[in-house]
Amino acid sequence: QVQLVESGGGLVQAGGSLRLSCAASGNIRSINNMGWYRQAPGKQRELVATITSGGSTNYADSVKGRFTISRDNAKNTVYLQMNSLKPEDTAVYYCNAPRVTYVNGNYYYTGNNYWGQGTQVTVSS
Repeated sequence: QVQLVESGGGLVQAGGSLRLSCAASGNIRSINNMGWYRQAPGKQRELVATITSGGSTNYADSVKGRFTISRDNAKNTVYLQMNSLKPEDTAVYYCNAPRVTYVNGNYYYTGNNYWGQGTQVTVSS
């Protein structure tokens, strides 16, 4: 099992910045890529950004140029730097790590995911 613990959410005015952190613990060998999702009230959970163990990143179009995902593999921690925040960024942000198995030098997705408990981000206009 892997535990993901998020921190860094809060209330900020539009145009401001926040930095989210997600620390992973437990069976770290069962995760590889990590990412952030968010869910606003009345909406489905959506992808925000992902990062591979090698540092390759992917972003939702809505956050490109404003958010930056990064990770510190030594600390088993992934970060989300959020700049130029907008009211529409208001949501609960969840850390995600797909569960993988490592066989003969390759990672294979198991079909399951680890999720953090979520951290609230509120952007006021």
